[in-house]
Amino acid sequence: MLKVLCKCLLVLSTPFWAIAQATSVVFLNPGNSNETFWVSYAQFMQAAARDLGLDLRVRYSERNPDTTLFQAREALQGPERPDYLVLVNEQYIAPQILRLSQGSGVKLLIVNNALTADQIELLDAGKYPNWIGSLVANDEQAGYLMLTQLLRQHGPVAPGQTIDLLAFSGAKTTPAAQLRERGLQRALADHPQVRLRQLVYGEWSRERAFEQARQLFKRYPQTALVWSANDEMALGAMAALQDSGRTPGRDVLFSAVNSSPEVLQARLDGRLSVLVAGHFTVGGWAMVLLHDDARGLDIAKYGGRERTLDLFQLIDPELARRLLQINASQAYGVDFRALSAQGKPTAYRYPFSLQLLMH
Repeated sequence: MLKVLCKCLLVLSTPFWAIAQATSVVFLNPGNSNETFWVSYAQFMQAAARDLGLDLRVRYSERNPDTTLFQAREALQGPERPDYLVLVNEQYIAPQILRLSQGSGVKLLIVNNALTADQIELLDAGKYPNWIGSLVANDEQAGYLMLTQLLRQHGPVAPGQTIDLLAFSGAKTTPAAQLRERGLQRALADHPQVRLRQLVYGEWSRERAFEQARQLFKRYPQTALVWSANDEMALGAMAALQDSGRTPGRDVLFSAVNSSPEVLQARLDGRLSVLVAGHFTVGGWAMVLLHDDARGLDIAKYGGRERTLDLFQLIDPELARRLLQINASQAYGVDFRALSAQGKPTAYRYPFSLQLLMH
């Protein structure tokens, strides 16, 4: 009798989420499984999922949209469907996945690259009640910040003089790349002394940007600034400049997005003059939203369905050192459960920010 009573007490003292089957999530990761940004992105997601009691499975497409579609079909129409599918509108692939989701019973959340205005117009969103929204960082602000900070470091030019700029964007069919470009164009409009000599699409690739930069530095020898939409392209362009006998950070100022160990070290060494980062956290914050949705909360009440977060921050040397420590240890120090809207007033807004990692 005592044993039975003890068992009953044990069950009663065990949280409901530990007894019930864990909420299952599949993340369709558009990157390569050895690509620093997307690997660190998935690691932060897994840390959040563990803390929140979610069962997260990450599937990499190795930058092949056909693979993403195959994985989506498997998750949405196969025998073992997850409760949630998290996807990225990389290469405009989200509408096809939304169509595949009809009748699946799987809820969808879009991260990092939201649907474009044209896609929303073509899609009847009402047809997809299981699409619960999107969560993205403010990519336009990242693009704007990079050029304005490069100019701050470069210093003023004499009246009538110009500053030559080269720009490396990502993939043409990726909303994040387009928004970062839009930020660049806004900064150019604010600073007419800057002359954009050429913008090329480096496809997020170090090797491609290296080859492009070798030609561009020959074509535009007066280049003083280089704007890059990610870290890999910046590192490729910096290597090309070094091959030409010049020094990044002294002869030409470079900017980049992301927080890979290599680019953080370049920021500390002074080879990289401007770095913005923070959006590797988007997937982790998405786990908080799914945790709350699974508990029956209407997450739209706490900030809307379509969320654009000001996650990008300028990474100074002190922040670079902190992020290097985090990269090495994967100890983020974030209490994801405390971020839940459960039990909080409707005025509550999720306080998602890189600062949560910086204590």
